[in-house]
Amino acid sequence: MHRTITLEGCLNFRDLGGYPTADGGQVRWRRMFRSDALHALTPVDVARLRDELGLATVVDLRSTAELRADGDGPLGRERIVHHHVPLFDGEAIRSEERPLSITLADRYWLLAEYAKAKIARVLTTLAASEGPAVYHCAAGKDRTGVISAVILGVLGVPDEVIVADYAATKDNLEAIIERLMATKSYATVLANLPPDTLHAEAETMVAFLERIRTEYGDMRAYARAAGVAPDALEALLVRLVERA
Repeated sequence: MHRTITLEGCLNFRDLGGYPTADGGQVRWRRMFRSDALHALTPVDVARLRDELGLATVVDLRSTAELRADGDGPLGRERIVHHHVPLFDGEAIRSEERPLSITLADRYWLLAEYAKAKIARVLTTLAASEGPAVYHCAAGKDRTGVISAVILGVLGVPDEVIVADYAATKDNLEAIIERLMATKSYATVLANLPPDTLHAEAETMVAFLERIRTEYGDMRAYARAAGVAPDALEALLVRLVERA
């Protein structure tokens, strides 16, 4: 099995399958995918996702403004269920609640805290999918990275594997940013982002996972606190983890 699914219209479409869990299981292949934006998929890409992978569900983490600017793309015309769950949709976080010097790991933590209900909705939606599912944002790095960390943590995947999964975005990050810079909806946004946000270094995810562990104990406890029901967590485990 190849983890990266090579497509013409996006650069960061990856399978979460094959990762080990701490209790001796393994994440099932070809059940759950993470990706960058899907609106530029080609007809060949769509046919592969539909016919070869059997994609059934798309969860779009982009903001309403991003979706309005770029649309769903050709997948929106397929018989695939689409859910728009923007993790951040322009809401303001009070200045006194933000660290004075904010790192990318801090941004992930703030997202995890202030988008709890939305993150719970994403996990619940993915747990209920009737077939293979993908969740995505623009670059497939930040919002998608946080969701991936939560899902893999809930499944019992060790932290070092979650970190490696996050850092794998580095392989194509320059090309992803170049592609986004060529679009009207992202060029201005990316140009104004602090330089430390345009990376996918392992230490960022290490720091985020440490914060989750300090505040909640583990990722399953975080998911429960976010509002994911026990039956949804169990459904996610049954759907995604195979035992030896």
